[in-house]
Amino acid sequence: MNIDVVILAAGQGTRMRSDLPKVMHQLAGKSLIQHVLDTANQLESSHIHLVVGHGAEQVKQSVDSRVNCVIQSEQLGTGHAVQQTLPYLRQDSIVLILYGDVPLIHISTLNKMLSLVNEQQIGLLTVELDAPSGYGRIIRSGEGLVSAIVEQKDAKDEQLAIKEINTGILAVKSSHLRQWLPGLSNNNAQGEYYLTDVIALAAQNNIKIETVQPGQEQEVQGVNSRVQLAELERWYQQRQAVVLMEQGASLLDPGRFDLRGELEVGQDVVIDVNVIIEGKVKLGDNVRIGANTIIINSVIGNNVDIQANSILDQTEVSDGCSIGPFARLRPGTKLAEKAKVGNFVETKKTHIGRGSKVNHLSYIGDSEIGEAVNIGAGTITCNYDGVNKFKTVIEDGAFIGSNTSLVAPVRIGTKATVGAGSTITREVASNELGIARGKQRNIPDWKRPEKKK
Repeated sequence: MNIDVVILAAGQGTRMRSDLPKVMHQLAGKSLIQHVLDTANQLESSHIHLVVGHGAEQVKQSVDSRVNCVIQSEQLGTGHAVQQTLPYLRQDSIVLILYGDVPLIHISTLNKMLSLVNEQQIGLLTVELDAPSGYGRIIRSGEGLVSAIVEQKDAKDEQLAIKEINTGILAVKSSHLRQWLPGLSNNNAQGEYYLTDVIALAAQNNIKIETVQPGQEQEVQGVNSRVQLAELERWYQQRQAVVLMEQGASLLDPGRFDLRGELEVGQDVVIDVNVIIEGKVKLGDNVRIGANTIIINSVIGNNVDIQANSILDQTEVSDGCSIGPFARLRPGTKLAEKAKVGNFVETKKTHIGRGSKVNHLSYIGDSEIGEAVNIGAGTITCNYDGVNKFKTVIEDGAFIGSNTSLVAPVRIGTKATVGAGSTITREVASNELGIARGKQRNIPDWKRPEKKK
């Protein structure tokens, strides 16, 4: 079946108190509207129409060019918003109406709704809430059939007691929408054209309204304030934590873990508190991640120990490596097996060979480090002259003494040694000692300067 997905995202979201359009606010590292688009893209044979209004250009620039963005220049209600898409709907399609600020609707729920739609019936998503205030109520006949939806401001006292509410998510034949939408009226408390009025029109035309309920009410929870956004974030993170633990990861405190992307875990992974995962990350078996660590778009091998307060960004780490604490591995860093990057070390666009060590207080950038290299504390590769960047090569078995500056481009040969405190500006060949520092001079009976009284 052909599916036209209509996503309503024209509202301003005044309760967010933000210059950013509401649907551009982020949940788990991704905008609200992108969550909805990612779900809609899982539907086969679907065309997506995004109704935009407030902040239209900003929203349009954030989405895939294949999404058909439709302008609602005046926000006159949900019915009016869907009317703007009528020229773009295929004649034989089923129209699925979603909302840009309802980010966590599940694909299985939508497929249930879509399976109900034909020429004689439509699909409506409802949910029962203990505190339904603010939502439209589902009105049913004596036979239990849905006959109408009454908005909160238009409801009578006995209708306000109803706990089954309208989520706004609807699936209907495009031919029915073309028939019903032009007949909508704005004679109501809001002065708007309600999409919910098509339910009454369907009932009047003997079209059955079949209802589906989501697996969990958070699937249909909308975001209208920063408080609601925070509540939904924590629920979503808790759900992701449960999935990871079922896959073999130990989260020492699931309430203090954030996954803002996709995470693949091996067995016996241990993740301490306040760890943040962003983008696509893969962790091998027996990985330990210390507290307050951030890992972004990286691949981590087996038996890796990442100690507290480290940052790994676009990094490849092979088996048996040790990192941190307080290490920063910037994009382009690759560690071979059993390499070690210690505390307060920063790397960038650097390959560190098998068994090599950069243990303390160093910056290693634009470098190729061989196997079994030992780089002492306070070493820096001077890779940037203010205009261009240059490469440092340190071959297998080399030893770099503490407090050394390697001025690139420069090569340190196999099993070469660089004396501590040196500034190296030219090649040190294999098995050579390179040393470049001022000669020490001791002055006897030195009198220290004193402050004048």
